[in-house]
Amino acid sequence: MDQVPGSPKEPQDARDDDGLPGCHRHPDRPTGIRCTRCDRPICPECMVSASVGFQCPECVRGGGGTGHAPQAAAPRTIAGGTIAADPRLITKILLGLNAAVFVAVLATGGDLSPLVNRLDLLGLAADPSRYQLIGVAEGEWYRLLTAMFLHQQIAHFAFNMLSLWWLGPPLEAALGRLRFIALYLLAGLGGSALSYLLAAPGQPSLGASGAIFGLLGATAVLLRRLNYDMKPVLILLGINLAFTFLWPHIAWQAHVGGLVVGAVVAFGMVHAPRDRRTLVHAATCAVVFLAITAVVWVRTLQLVG
Repeated sequence: MDQVPGSPKEPQDARDDDGLPGCHRHPDRPTGIRCTRCDRPICPECMVSASVGFQCPECVRGGGGTGHAPQAAAPRTIAGGTIAADPRLITKILLGLNAAVFVAVLATGGDLSPLVNRLDLLGLAADPSRYQLIGVAEGEWYRLLTAMFLHQQIAHFAFNMLSLWWLGPPLEAALGRLRFIALYLLAGLGGSALSYLLAAPGQPSLGASGAIFGLLGATAVLLRRLNYDMKPVLILLGINLAFTFLWPHIAWQAHVGGLVVGAVVAFGMVHAPRDRRTLVHAATCAVVFLAITAVVWVRTLQLVG
């Protein structure tokens, strides 16, 4: 049976009186344009502009419209991270870890919990119960990390977790999950390292405050990069620094160390050139980690040398 011109059953490359093929999706529409990827004819309605020429909707859906995998054209954050469905996931995990450790401390004695003596940041001290020296200088490097998740007082825990919930999600959304967790951990370690360097060897410290101050410094850097109003974050930073130096029994070294490291890492992340972002981000984190390691090494030599 003869086919009726313009019907859906018309061959894809059917030609009109001018010799032009019909669009592969609309055979009754002659066109002289072909998809640059699959070479099928496409009409103006089906054309999707690409870096070179036009592509058909099928090729765009299958490869991002650029010739690369779909993930290559996925939306990116200001720091180059992928946009996640849940921009609070890492923040929630960090909250959960802090909460789990806090509950464990309460369940094992609160202020008298043996977990506190095993996990807090301590440079060098004698443990009468074990008749031995303990602390980072004695090889207990883990204390630099575990102290970041350790709290004794409900008020201390609540304040830090509220700050994390307030500062974390916007930064996580702006940086991406991997960069956010790197920022958080490096800021916390930076606070621990400066506290280890400057505090008395036998003075214990604990809490997520160093990492929280790192998020505060990173927020200031991000707002400056986006040309947002800096007054709110600067006022908040000033108030927190005032409490840091005026309120008794606060490890100001951890706050300052976290603040500086958080700002430095965030600066490298949001100001990196687009074509070298991954390299600059990795280099920034590596240099900061090496600097933290050097501080810890120098202080350890001072205490045991």
